[in-house]
Order: sequence, then C-alpha cells, then structure tokens
Amino acid sequence: MALDTSPENPVPVRVVSQHIGGWIHRLGSVWVEGQVTQLSRRPGARTVFLVLRDPAARVSLQLTCPADLVTNVSPPLAEGARVVVRGKPSWYFERGSLSLAVDEIRPVGIGALLARLDQLRRLLAAEGLFATELKRPLPFVPTTVGLVCGRSSAAEHDVLENARLRAAGIPFRVENVPVQGAAAVTEIIEALQRLDRDATVDVIILARGGGSVEDLLPFSDEALVRAVAACGTPVVSAIGHETDTPLVDLVADIRASTPTDAAKRAVPDVADELHRVSEARRRLHRRVHAIIEHERTRVETTRAHPMLSRPSASYLDPRRLALTQTRRDAGQALDHRIAHERLAVGQARSQVSALSPYSTLARGYAVVQQTNGAVVRSEDDAALGDRLRVRLGHGELAVVVTDPGGPA
Repeated sequence: MALDTSPENPVPVRVVSQHIGGWIHRLGSVWVEGQVTQLSRRPGARTVFLVLRDPAARVSLQLTCPADLVTNVSPPLAEGARVVVRGKPSWYFERGSLSLAVDEIRPVGIGALLARLDQLRRLLAAEGLFATELKRPLPFVPTTVGLVCGRSSAAEHDVLENARLRAAGIPFRVENVPVQGAAAVTEIIEALQRLDRDATVDVIILARGGGSVEDLLPFSDEALVRAVAACGTPVVSAIGHETDTPLVDLVADIRASTPTDAAKRAVPDVADELHRVSEARRRLHRRVHAIIEHERTRVETTRAHPMLSRPSASYLDPRRLALTQTRRDAGQALDHRIAHERLAVGQARSQVSALSPYSTLARGYAVVQQTNGAVVRSEDDAALGDRLRVRLGHGELAVVVTDPGGPA
C-alpha cells in the first residue's frame, strides 16, 4: 500500500527501506539473462559476488550465490560470459541496495545464442527492417565520414589509411567506443546517435575487426539494430570478416566485407575517378571526331554531285536543249498547220470563185439592176425611160431604156 506522507508528516528512511523490501520480497524467484561483468571469488569463501549487466542498457544487478554453484558451472564461468540465472530479489535494509540471491546458473552456449539470434533475425525481418527498398545510396563524395570503432584498433587504421590513399581531403569524425563487453552496445548506440545528429556527417561506418561469435554479439543486439534502422544518415557496416554476419549487417544500407572494403565503399578513389574522367573525355573526343568525319564525308559527297559541281551542264543544259527542241517542234507544228490551213483556204477560195457570180461576169455576162438594186430578169421588169445599172465583169454602166420591147 502507498505510504501516507506529507511535508508535515514525513516518514523516516528506515520505513521507506522496509516498505521497498516488503514489495521486493513479494516478487518471488525470477529468471534473468545478462552478461557477467564482475566476478569476485575469495579463496575459502562460501559466497561469490557477481555483477550481471544488461548489454543494451546501463543497468546492472548485484548477484550473490554459493561458491560451489559457480565452481560447478561448465564451461567455467568468467567475466564477459552470457548466463541465465534464477534467483530471489533481496533488499538490504541497511544499505538500501538490491541484489539477487542466485540458486541456479545456466551458461548460454553458442548453439543457444545462434538460435536466439536467428529468432531475432526473423522477428526484425517480419517488421521490415531489412527491406531492400529502405536501403539508401551513399553520397558520391561525402562531406564528412563518421567512424565508430575501437580505440587504436586495426579497423580504425584500415579505414583511415585506405580512405587517405583514395581521397586525402575528405575529413573523418571518429568516435572511439568499446566494441565488445558489457558497455559496448550502449556506447556504440550513443556514438551512432551523436554522428547522426551532426549535419556535416553524411555517411557513417561501423567498423570492427574479426572475433568470435561472443565477441561480435553487441552488433547483433536488438537495440543496436533498431538504432541503425532509425538513423537518418546512411550506414556502412564493416563488422568482422566476410563470413561473419551480425544482424547489423542486414539493417545497414551497405554491408562491407571488411573495414578496408568499407573505406572503398564510402570514399571515392580520386585517381580512379580522374582516370574515368580521362577515359570519358577520350571516348567523347573520338565520338565527336567520328561525327565530324561522317558529316564531312556527307558534305563532300553532296558537293561532288553533278547538280552542285556542274549545275549548268547537269541541270540547265539538258533543259536548254529540251526547250530548243520544244521550240523547234512547236515551230514545225505551226508551219505544218499554217500550210495545211493555207491549202484549205485556197481550196475554199477556188470553190467560192467557181460559184461566185463575178466569175460569170468575167466571161462576158452582165447583171442589169434597177436603181434600187433589184435585178431585172425580164423585159417586163423595165419600162421606157427607166434608168438601169449594168454590172459588168469590170465596172458598170448606167443606161436608159429606149426600147423596152425589142426583139430578143
């Protein structure tokens, strides 16, 4: 039950300690997993003191257990080992501290560790943390490269030295942290978050050299895997050797086989890029020259065409000849037509002449007409004293009728 206290009615420290002890006592025995960080064993002592730490947090628990219980653990218990213990929480009234009285210890073997890692891998994969579409590309030329690694480690040397050989001007921000042991996960996560908050860092490398499965366990911790997934900065994982596959490799944006490979992935090789630029320029130069030569050939071919080389001979002369021939043909056709029509006119004239009364007059005949133009056809058509006009073959005469009824 909650204590009824106030500024006017406080309770002594001993009362609070007693209540805490009572609450803890009701908890009963519990199974706890963690990593042994301290092991105090005095010769002849019946009790052994241990410190059990949560690898993913800065939380530890004091353990007490019979000495023979620790002695009988196989393989022998040592600092850094992962164990599962059963114990009853105890509260030390005088010191105000919590401990766990252990009555059973079970080492976590390699097989069990691998089975747990595989179970965690399937769980995180089902959440989508390893999805390919979440992988981000690395910047071509990073502004600053963040590096999380052990202090003065071979991994740090390999990354920095290979990056310097490839592009000496790219700066690094190095965060040295423990890469194994009880504090590794917490400090790696904190270093990762510090680099992720730095706006100048646009790629982060997690690097560690090779080691046993137990040594690489921090890089398969769920908290670290989720921290890498939450990073806004692309992460390159370079943990162990190529055959090692900690879970952080699966969530990282790029998985490098070694720290040296990580430097190659994150930092461009200036010499290699300059060589590529030179090759690209040479290919472009050849291509441009090939295009120019192709177009020059086309121009020369076009210029060599008779139409352009001798436009008069190839274009005008044939048409001039054709025009001359056309004019000649037209003239001949016109002459032929005129001759034909002249002949027709002559024939028509001959026919008209043959039928014309003038032809009859030309033979000595005459046409007698009255003054009004009427033709005198009979003696009855004229009277004595009528004036008549006699049309001859050439000219005409004016006569007066003096004898209208003379002999025929």
